[in-house]
Amino acid sequence: MKIGILTLPLHTNYGGNLQAYALMSILKEMGHDACLINRRSTRIPRWKLPLAIVKRSLMKYGLGKKGTEIFVEAKLQREYAVISQYTQPFINKHIQPQTKVVYTSKRLAGLAARQRFDAVIVGSDQVWRTAYTSNIEDYFLSFLKGNQTKRIAYAASFGTESWEYSTEQEQNCARHLKSFDAVSVRENTGVALCKKYFDVAAQHVLDPTMLLDASRYLELIRPLEHTTKKEGVLVYILDETADKTAIIDQVAQVLNRPVFRVNAKTEDVKATLDERIAPPTENWIKGFYEADFIITDSFHACVFAILFKKPFLVYGNRHRGAARFESLLSMFDLKDRLVFSSTEVQSGNIEQEINWKAVDAVLEEKRRISRAFLNQALK
Repeated sequence: MKIGILTLPLHTNYGGNLQAYALMSILKEMGHDACLINRRSTRIPRWKLPLAIVKRSLMKYGLGKKGTEIFVEAKLQREYAVISQYTQPFINKHIQPQTKVVYTSKRLAGLAARQRFDAVIVGSDQVWRTAYTSNIEDYFLSFLKGNQTKRIAYAASFGTESWEYSTEQEQNCARHLKSFDAVSVRENTGVALCKKYFDVAAQHVLDPTMLLDASRYLELIRPLEHTTKKEGVLVYILDETADKTAIIDQVAQVLNRPVFRVNAKTEDVKATLDERIAPPTENWIKGFYEADFIITDSFHACVFAILFKKPFLVYGNRHRGAARFESLLSMFDLKDRLVFSSTEVQSGNIEQEINWKAVDAVLEEKRRISRAFLNQALK
């Protein structure tokens, strides 16, 4: 079966890239021909670009607004080429080798018609979060015409338990979702949101990264096995705060272990370009595998802590969506690893052992259920 995968645009986000890699790997194992649909945010049309440049020039030189960048698009393109120089090779090799970029819904429809997909799967990650998409209806497969193509949602996420859709978006997306052949979501709150706002029954399944055994990720880092081993407390924090720093210091002191990181200041536009260069995906995975303890505010970092059986603490990120963490950790009876303040962290949180045997039992059962969902949906 020829399958198109529609997920959020891939860039330097390790979790986003690895979930796409995992879903594609699973589909290929099942014997399908899977490829990524490279949908990107809508860019300024070429005919509007000269007007935008004139407007920016007036703001910079006429109104004296310092810091106004006239050729924004070219600047971002140059910077991204530098920032992604070590992460893009992983994407090119394992996920989307030279896939044509699609910028508009109209061209997305044209691509689908030319490719003649037997099925299109939307997911995983926060594909149903309006703040992260330029046209949310695309992620409800509004561009597919007719009934020949199977429509499937696998582990799609709203990212939050709050409802963020406008009335028009809600009505349009509900109409499109009712034409799906199978619907699954990544969080238990997503099941309730689908029922309440779309009147559609959705199944709760695993994030694609958890469908693969940990050994599959170790195969990716095998070329690095002779490089220097990382030791101590791995810190993977997306949003730095003084309170999170206090937790890091406390954990390092209790465990008497050094702190190391596997990410750069990639999203910090105030940092130098060299400081923003994202390390290779393989190095990111290696860091999680070798860590003694993990502190994070990232959903997928939490996933890899579980996959590699590492003790961890997750700092709940309400702005990015706390429901993701609560759903995942509740599934494995690990909700005590979730904190929202340094005042919640005690030596007991840090030194308490995790019952990995119980976690593995749940993981194997959830894998069976999630794989069965995909198999049934693609029949």
